[in-house]
Amino acid sequence: MKETKIKILEPKGKLGVLLPGLGAVSTTFIAGVEAIKRGLALPIGSLTQLSTVRLGKRTDNRVVPIKEFVPLADLSDMVFGSWDPIPDDAYISAVKAGVLEIGLIDKLRPQLEAIKPWKAVFSQKYVSRIHGTHVKKEKSKREQAEALIDDIEKFKKQNKLERMVMVWCGSTEIYLERQPVHETLKAFEKAMENNHEAIAPSMIYAYAAIKCGVPFANGAPNLTVDIPALVDLARKKNVPVSGKDFKSGQTMLKTAIAPMLKARMLGLDGWYSSNILGNRDGEVLDDPMSFKTKEESKLSVLDYILQPKLYPQLYKDYYHKVRINYYPPRGDNKESWDNIDIRGWLGYPMQIKMNFLCRDSILAAPIVLDLVLFMDLAQRARMRGIQEWLSFYFKSPMTAPQLYPEHDLFIQLMKLKNTLRYLRGEDLITHLGMEYYD
Repeated sequence: MKETKIKILEPKGKLGVLLPGLGAVSTTFIAGVEAIKRGLALPIGSLTQLSTVRLGKRTDNRVVPIKEFVPLADLSDMVFGSWDPIPDDAYISAVKAGVLEIGLIDKLRPQLEAIKPWKAVFSQKYVSRIHGTHVKKEKSKREQAEALIDDIEKFKKQNKLERMVMVWCGSTEIYLERQPVHETLKAFEKAMENNHEAIAPSMIYAYAAIKCGVPFANGAPNLTVDIPALVDLARKKNVPVSGKDFKSGQTMLKTAIAPMLKARMLGLDGWYSSNILGNRDGEVLDDPMSFKTKEESKLSVLDYILQPKLYPQLYKDYYHKVRINYYPPRGDNKESWDNIDIRGWLGYPMQIKMNFLCRDSILAAPIVLDLVLFMDLAQRARMRGIQEWLSFYFKSPMTAPQLYPEHDLFIQLMKLKNTLRYLRGEDLITHLGMEYYD
């Protein structure tokens, strides 16, 4: 192996995993990790646990598991902490979520019951469909941030931790646009003191994490850490941040199918997407203002992949509609329907129809695991600020201000693996292959 370009600190000791939101996604993730540790299940869906990375030329036959190629934390070293506006411990929450079979949950009952959420920073103004009673009483948002910092420091001390990662697994908040109070840290902190309405609870969590030197990943479409004030703070504190919105179901399909249409230069007239979902996320998205936040995240994908300005004959004025409907009987088993009207040779119309019966939290849980491990790796490699190489996991990837986000699933995966190669001093893979025919 070539000389390592980036010095990566070894993952010594325990890794604290902080989860705002102890609902279906968090409990499925925690229970999954505990089940995998005990040999009760497989980590299907996780790149860090199952995927490989090719090194050098194809003729070299050097293919190694990611978890052996880069120094990742071990699952047995994870310690979990969480906040939630509902006081249920992780066992009760997992049972109520109805994602996992009760037989599996009961085998993990002692581990899950031990995880009791701290009181949350929560306001029904930002998530109207949840009625939280387990909430912090501090009057100002700045005081709430200090209370979160106190929780983090106590958790760190109690578990003798040197490293932590925070992943937002809470609900989708109402739609917020960037405002002047988001531009600088000074303005942001002043706004917290004044309880400015543009400072949402998720932003307070992100602020607290970064102030404590804890990497932060945003699993919801909320604005959260995607603002100059917090990105600048992350760079100053040498903290990695990433987001936003886990790419788990229908949008995952879009970022695989749309690149195919563009690669073959097939036209698109319309793409209609409909979803039914019955878990807490579905209930929250039944509120129009929370749905708008999700809608913005879902709608942006096609434009960035298809680039209508470059290919107006194929993609100008295509119609794109997304619908999400709350349907309690379905629980966490989300179902999506997509109708895609495309055009081929000489403009002849064709259709693609997709029906995806997926399990929302089952798809999201391995994303949480990978983000925890890769964000921890990023910090040990002294990578600070926006981690665009983790775009693979998000519907609305964060980027530097001058860049448009890359949404093509396969380009995202290449970027992720090339970043790992770069960290270990290996040649980047271009797939050119001309040397085989010289």
